[in-house]
Amino acid sequence: MAANVMRKVSLRSLAAHKLRLLLTVFSVVLGTSFVAAAVVFTSSVQHSFNSIFDNVAKGVSAEVTAADPRSPGVPLAVVDQLNAQQGALGVAKTEVNYSGLVTLAKSDGSALQTGGAPSVGSAYVPPDQAVSDSGMKIVAGRAPAAPGEVAVNTGAADKAGLKVGSTTRVALGAGTTEPLDVTVVGLLDMPAATGGYTNVQFTQDQARQLFSGGGYVSTVDLAAAPGVSDTALRDKVAAALNQKGPDGKLLYEVRTGEQVREDQKAQVATFLNIFRYILLAFAAIGLVVGTFIIYNTFSMIVAQRNRELALLRAVGASRKNVSRSVLLEALVVGLLGGAIGLGLGIGIAALMRAATAGSGLPAGPLQVGLSAILSALFVGVIVTMLSAWIPARRASRIPPVEAMRSAAAEPGAGSLRRRTIAAVALGVAGVLILVGSWFIEGAGALALVGLAALLVIVAVVLGAPALSQPVVGGIGRVLQAPFGTVGKLARTNALRNPRRSAATAFALTIGLMLVVLIGTLGWSLKGEINAGIDDQVSADYIVSGTGGAPLSSAAGKAVAAVPDAATVVSFDVTSAKLDGVDTSVSTPVGTSLDQVLNLKMTTGSSQISPDGMVISRTVSENKGWKPGTVVTFASTTGVAVPATVSGIYEPNAVVGDWLLGNGVFDKLVPSDTSRMTMATLVKTKPGVSEATMRDELEKAVKPYLTAQVQDRQQFKNGFSSIIDSMLATLYALLGLALVIAVLGIINTLALSVVERRQEIGMLRAIGTTRAQLRRTIYLESIYIAIFGALLGVVIGLVIGLPLVHGLRHWGLEHTVIPWSLIVVTLVGAAIVGGLAALWPAVSAARTKPLEAIVES
Repeated sequence: MAANVMRKVSLRSLAAHKLRLLLTVFSVVLGTSFVAAAVVFTSSVQHSFNSIFDNVAKGVSAEVTAADPRSPGVPLAVVDQLNAQQGALGVAKTEVNYSGLVTLAKSDGSALQTGGAPSVGSAYVPPDQAVSDSGMKIVAGRAPAAPGEVAVNTGAADKAGLKVGSTTRVALGAGTTEPLDVTVVGLLDMPAATGGYTNVQFTQDQARQLFSGGGYVSTVDLAAAPGVSDTALRDKVAAALNQKGPDGKLLYEVRTGEQVREDQKAQVATFLNIFRYILLAFAAIGLVVGTFIIYNTFSMIVAQRNRELALLRAVGASRKNVSRSVLLEALVVGLLGGAIGLGLGIGIAALMRAATAGSGLPAGPLQVGLSAILSALFVGVIVTMLSAWIPARRASRIPPVEAMRSAAAEPGAGSLRRRTIAAVALGVAGVLILVGSWFIEGAGALALVGLAALLVIVAVVLGAPALSQPVVGGIGRVLQAPFGTVGKLARTNALRNPRRSAATAFALTIGLMLVVLIGTLGWSLKGEINAGIDDQVSADYIVSGTGGAPLSSAAGKAVAAVPDAATVVSFDVTSAKLDGVDTSVSTPVGTSLDQVLNLKMTTGSSQISPDGMVISRTVSENKGWKPGTVVTFASTTGVAVPATVSGIYEPNAVVGDWLLGNGVFDKLVPSDTSRMTMATLVKTKPGVSEATMRDELEKAVKPYLTAQVQDRQQFKNGFSSIIDSMLATLYALLGLALVIAVLGIINTLALSVVERRQEIGMLRAIGTTRAQLRRTIYLESIYIAIFGALLGVVIGLVIGLPLVHGLRHWGLEHTVIPWSLIVVTLVGAAIVGGLAALWPAVSAARTKPLEAIVES
């Protein structure tokens, strides 16, 4: 038969079944829209960042920075060296930048939240003295001219409720020091200041005092003399500053302005690519769910069109003609789904941009590039064609005479034997591997769990049709009792086609499996944190910075002066290097560590000598360190500092891998201004009420903008809330898969109603009421939904429990099963099943008995 004839047949078939076409297209739309949204959103954010970075280091020929980002900066001695060699190096102008992180107080006294965008303090440099042409200009007031005067960018001033003449406070770091009282004397228009960026500019003298860190500058910008290229200047300066630290690495990095811009763009691109992959991963989950729905839909369509396809075979259509006809319909569905998904994805990306307006991301127009268009169309077509391939092959193999004898025939239970045997073999192999992973630690255990998870999921896909008969049958027997004959009829309908029921349910299974898996991991993490704090922290109160930010060590001293505090121990932190690798080190400041922290020593004492250190048992085993071992750390300025191991303690989540003696720590801290405290533990004197103690502590740390006072339960809740927020985000992303799964139930039931039109008409003719018929459809949907939810819960636990157990190597010792989440999941599945059946049930109830019965 001619190809153009078959094309006409396919297109007319689609046009004749608009509702069926709409439902199938919509299942593609949901998945492709999320793919398009991920591409458009990340492309738009990256374009906005690139526009900002195009103005960074503009006009700068070469920029000198410390090679180690954790170091305090470029020493003033290096600046003097560059100034002395300006002529020889080819430098026309030098600009020294003093800068550091700050926290700006709003008009109400609270800290201004930037949503993750930088909040930087720096020196005001008049445009005629600056090397960099940032486009900054004063739009209100004047430049700061005296200590205590600042200029603030307009975006930050508006959010903080500040204007020219406002008095406020500024703290160095993340609200970590006692704030400075300042007056806003000017407002700055900065082209690069978008998305919550905050810049507070001081006089050059005060900025030097605040941010030099005892003799350092953040960057040195150089302008080349006439006739000297940027690269030539960079090479000359790099040769002049060819100094190496104890680790043999260069201390300073010299880049051209163009390199600075490209490096910053590359850093953002790396982050956005990771974010894009995360979004695409969840989009892929939705597409996998959609694949089951599309497969189910085309299987039902092929079954319903047996007579039509048989007639085509009888009048000369070949098997290839029939299969290509079905695939052509899939191609049209894929193109329509991709195109509509692209439009919906652009809308979702716009909503994501609006939702993240205050999160620190820069504003800017949406970027709908060729990649977004092609990705939506490509994914839509590929997913649909692959999903329809098996039904298309099945359609081509239907003998004309066999098809004309049956109006709707799909493979029966007899064809399930081979796939069920394969499912049992894969399932047993997966379970055995999971059992084996229980006796292995580290990455090997996780690799086995991943392999076993793949085998188990494939086993369930293959075995779900056979499994649906006893499970759905059992669910039906339990739930049918109150509904009598209607309940039995619903159970019979759900068991009629195990393939269809399994494919419909499995779309829901995937989403709920991930919900339970993620829930098990999240709840176990919360259980580990709670158990760790209960077991390891004996302090009554913990003083720390909001969001995990450290506080100035002065905050710990203020807490130590509280009269009703019996014991106060602060944990000061700083950055260092160990074997060339960046690490964090801490030291306890105060007496009686045992009064606030349960440090279970296996060797030695928790009282650390000034030149010593104590380590966890895990570190001792992994590195082979033992009492007497000398460990050499290096400060961020390159100073080597030895420490002698004097004790070993059981793993403790509060203190981490090691604690240093005060003497070792003091040598690692670049300057007193950079000494920070991660947390201060407080034990209350006997007889002092909680209200009194809290009031004294809050008064002591009131000068520190981001300091918070928490009791142990609040401290635990703080960690739990972080995990809960992460879980909520993941559940929201999984919502796409669940929406598609619900759509699949609606789609399957709607097509099933069409397929059983004569049967429904006969039921109505023999006395079944519309309400009874609707109830039958509701129950059928609920049975299938609960079956899918049960599978999801079981698979989620089968994979989740070994996964959590495999993480014990990294300190996750507590396994918590999220029983309340499981109950909510099962109840929610039943409710969703009932809601998904509303429209198909109403459609079935409206069937006219006589018209349905006489249809051939």
